[in-house]
Amino acid sequence: MARSFVKLLNEEAPPEAFEEQLRLACEEGASETELERLRGEIEVSLRVRTKMTQQRRREAELRALYETATDLAAIRDVDAVLRAIVRRARNLLGVDLAYLSLIDDERRDVYIRVTDGSVSARFRAIQLPLGVGLGGLVVHTATPYATGDYQSDHRFVHIAAVDVAVRDEGIHALLGVPLLLAGRVIGALLAGNRSPRPFPPEEVALATSLAAHAVVALENARLFSETQAALRELDQATALVRRHAHEVELAADAHDRLTEVLLHGGGAVDVATVLAEVLGGSVAVLDPDGIVLAAVGGGPPLVDEPLLAAVHDARRTGGTIELDLATGRCWLAAAVAGTDHLGTLVLSDPDQLAQPARRIFERAAVVTALLLLFQRSVAEAEHRVRGELLNDVLLHSDRDSATLRERARHHRTNLDVQHAVVVATTDYGDRDRAVAVAARLAAEHRGLAGHHDGRVVVILPGQVPAEAAQLVSARLREALGCVVTAGADGPAAGPAAIRDAYHEARRCLSALLALGRHGNCCDVAELGFAGMILGSPGPDDVDDFVRTNLAPLLDYDARRGTDLVGTLEAYFAAGGNLKATRSILKVHTNTVALRLERIATLLGVGWKQPQQALELQLALHLRRLRPTMTDSAKSHPS
Repeated sequence: MARSFVKLLNEEAPPEAFEEQLRLACEEGASETELERLRGEIEVSLRVRTKMTQQRRREAELRALYETATDLAAIRDVDAVLRAIVRRARNLLGVDLAYLSLIDDERRDVYIRVTDGSVSARFRAIQLPLGVGLGGLVVHTATPYATGDYQSDHRFVHIAAVDVAVRDEGIHALLGVPLLLAGRVIGALLAGNRSPRPFPPEEVALATSLAAHAVVALENARLFSETQAALRELDQATALVRRHAHEVELAADAHDRLTEVLLHGGGAVDVATVLAEVLGGSVAVLDPDGIVLAAVGGGPPLVDEPLLAAVHDARRTGGTIELDLATGRCWLAAAVAGTDHLGTLVLSDPDQLAQPARRIFERAAVVTALLLLFQRSVAEAEHRVRGELLNDVLLHSDRDSATLRERARHHRTNLDVQHAVVVATTDYGDRDRAVAVAARLAAEHRGLAGHHDGRVVVILPGQVPAEAAQLVSARLREALGCVVTAGADGPAAGPAAIRDAYHEARRCLSALLALGRHGNCCDVAELGFAGMILGSPGPDDVDDFVRTNLAPLLDYDARRGTDLVGTLEAYFAAGGNLKATRSILKVHTNTVALRLERIATLLGVGWKQPQQALELQLALHLRRLRPTMTDSAKSHPS
């Protein structure tokens, strides 16, 4: 029988299993002596069982305390340690929930820091005045308290809001132990059950031990936090010193490099290169009209209305202007000398632009202003000398041409190559500004530009006259925002030929203005009959004019053996009347209509417009007056 009790102890059987052995012995008819001995063995076995249960529980408590101490040794997250303590208190005490409350020194009340097993949001949001409820009493007296039925226990001060929250959580039994730090209460560890139950002394002692560990965790966390804060402050101070040292080095490096650029007569691209390397990002230098003079580190910015408005603000304020564009953020600083705006620096997507970097950026704008002012002075002197040379070529090309050629070579211009000569007029009020724009264009192509007899004159080597007129007109229009009318002639090589081409280009411009074609540009050949009248046409000029206007019809007749040229002559002779044209050509009206449709296809739909019709009729008359000209068309009526 004893062996069976040992087996039950080993299996951790409940007390009822031991009593079951006594009942079975009675049923088997055991004697009273045997039953008395059996009762003694059962009593001893139950005492052993109780000791074993207590031992296991003690082992679990010690293990939990050891694990908690281990957590504290490696503390990094105080909330995680506190949650572990509350969870272990709940498990070891066998309660429904456990929580830890702390005193708020500013509000002078108690709030719940962490919970385990709570289901009520209202309960977790409790804020107890000191001395209210069991938790408030524990904090106020620094003494553990326990109750088997909280609602009916009148040892505590009850207030409606707290009692409602406790009922909402369903708590009946409650145990609270103080959190003591150097003899001062900082909060309480509490364990609650949703059914009545006692809290024996050993459970109070266990809760007190866990509370002591929680205090250590909170104090370690405070010290750790203060240490971390001190380290952060030290790191920030170190970083501040390093940043200041870096800014000083950066400013010194930028100052030295910009000074070197200034002393060595560098240009806008050199300043942009220094800024791009020192500040990061891409740098562009714009002239006063928004034209990009240099771009380093990326493509040039889009010069649109927002950017031009920011340029105006930078010029007005004299400081750095920040601007958000579709392509990203950029900063602008105006390069100004006195009241004269010489250019603008544009910095896009830099690594940073704190105050020291802004000072470097603004200092670079001052250096840029000095460089541009010097370059402008040099350029103005150069343009003035080039303009004087151009005037001498136009006025005195027949005298001392060798001297003119030598002077031109000093300015990298060769008067003996083919030049296009452009004469232009604008409605822009500042004549010197217009000449300066033209002079920059001429310098780019190793030509000459100046102001002569109230007009802007430009000679460009290696250019087709009509294309040169377009180029000069576009540059002036873009820079000045004005209406430009330009006439051109050439090609011309040598001072005398250039002078003659100038006069032809001037007559071409006069014809454009007389015809009301303001804003147009062309050469003498493109003027049509007006060019024929204004010029001194020879046989070749007549042939070119006829060919220019009638080439599509002449070529078509030559290929197909038709007589579209004759049809066009008859149509004009008949005053545009189809029946009269049919009579002249002796063909059907439908044939005339078909031929006119073909003419419209070859010449374009505007061939009947007065201007083109006049030139076509003049070309037809000149063709008849040139019997020696080889006609590529053959007259065969369809």
